[in-house]
Amino acid sequence: MGKYAIGIDYGTQSGRAVLVDLATGEEIADHVTPYPHGVIDEELPGSGVRLEHDWALQHPGDYLEVLKRSVPEVMKMSGVNPEDVIGIGIDFTACTMLPVDEQLRPLCLLPEYRDNPHAWVKLWKHHAAQDEANKLNAIAAERGEKWVKRYGGKQSSEWMIAKIWQILDEAPEIYEKTDRFTEATDWVIAQLTGNFVRNSCTAGYKSIWHKREGYPSKDFFKALDPRLEHLTETKLRGDILPLGAKAGELTPEMAALTGLKPGIAVAVGNVDAHAAVPGVGVVTPGKMVMVMGTSICHMVLGTEEVEVEGMCGVVEDGIIPGYYGYEAGQSAVGDIFEWFVEQSVPAYVKEAAEREGLGLHAWLEQKAAAYKPGQTGLLALDWWNGNRSVLVDTDLTGLVIGCTLLTKPEEVYRALLEATAFGTRKIIEAFHGNGVRVDELYACGGLPQKNRLLMQIYADVTGREIKVAASRQTPAVGAAMFAAVAAGAVRGGYDSIVDAAKAMARVKEETFKPIPEHVKVYDRLYREYELLHDYFGRGGNDVMKRLKEIKEAAR
Repeated sequence: MGKYAIGIDYGTQSGRAVLVDLATGEEIADHVTPYPHGVIDEELPGSGVRLEHDWALQHPGDYLEVLKRSVPEVMKMSGVNPEDVIGIGIDFTACTMLPVDEQLRPLCLLPEYRDNPHAWVKLWKHHAAQDEANKLNAIAAERGEKWVKRYGGKQSSEWMIAKIWQILDEAPEIYEKTDRFTEATDWVIAQLTGNFVRNSCTAGYKSIWHKREGYPSKDFFKALDPRLEHLTETKLRGDILPLGAKAGELTPEMAALTGLKPGIAVAVGNVDAHAAVPGVGVVTPGKMVMVMGTSICHMVLGTEEVEVEGMCGVVEDGIIPGYYGYEAGQSAVGDIFEWFVEQSVPAYVKEAAEREGLGLHAWLEQKAAAYKPGQTGLLALDWWNGNRSVLVDTDLTGLVIGCTLLTKPEEVYRALLEATAFGTRKIIEAFHGNGVRVDELYACGGLPQKNRLLMQIYADVTGREIKVAASRQTPAVGAAMFAAVAAGAVRGGYDSIVDAAKAMARVKEETFKPIPEHVKVYDRLYREYELLHDYFGRGGNDVMKRLKEIKEAAR
């Protein structure tokens, strides 16, 4: 009989489980569980406590709901014997973090703390720690901290240390009560195994940990705030294991919950985007993997550690063993298109789409595809949720320029698609300019499967052919690969992620190739994008930040 592994991908709005054949990479069954509480960005569940601007929280119970619902469902749908499932692996959005007590209980589930927003899970796109990120970056620069170069010169408000510092600043009682601050991925792994370990991926990219040097010095943390001096050895303690390592074995309790056999291998956690890299078969340098969904993460492998402006980190063995893994990203992509469809589409568009039996995105894509590059006369900045790379500034906001009284919704829609492609090109050029090759592009996630126009625009804007993953659930497939490595070849898995990727990864035969005449026009438009990018993003005009200040003052 064949052997199987389960990969679980924890996204922003839902979690999905995929049962994968380890011999072929075939996805036997998959199931999605929407988070019952979704993204908590207005008020806390139950109490109705209002959240401030830029907050984004989640309920940890939703993560267990995915295990409870989706794992048994894929087993039921597949008819696979649980005896043939040898491992389970998960990936997660990051940095998605939460404070827990000595028993690893999330503080938000304790009655005395459930009304305190700082006790809840802070989702990756929680941007309310920007003040702390600004202070951290200023102090690191003043002290000449050498580790800063590994993160493109800046730490983001999305990452672990800024979020912890915000808790200390605004809710010191939560900080004091916290036994550990943990990535959600490590917390879920602890629930599955009864064993708490940290994974080297989130530790390296999101918590300023280095394989050879460890965390920054106590003196640095003391310079941030004397109360943070001993942070890393107390509230960030825990063994840090490499990707593909076995975190432990599935407990009898979790086996009963999931319908799996106790004792199967559980791989250490991973970042969602990073798991997708072997999921599309990329295990060597020069190939950028774009995980395209709510946001985009851009991953590329290198043979040395160099500084690249605005990257989210370079970590040795952070994606594939034996290479330096580079990460960059855009804070909003699919979210921008979703915002436009939900908030800015007039009634006549909705009626037309309904008459034609199309969803709004499909209708807008169809209409937008009729325009040539540059024909809309519009240009946009893709900062609806701030800028992750290369500016690393969550206080930046979106912009569309060129609108007239004749501008149509589909034109704006196309301009927003193009803006996200320009943002990706900016990231590619930052890598190239610092000696990290990007010769090929691979795309995975929900957007490449749904929007052909978007992928053609990306090919035209970047001037590169794009290969698309065959799987709709590439991060989950990658997580299953790491589960197979954690189990090992002796149990029917693999001894390395390279071996797993060679056997299991698949891409579609069809690719998106740049159209030369489109490339020429987009080169001109990109130069205009760069002018706007630098004017509003590098201090030429801080109107976006001033507007946010005025907005906050008016609340």
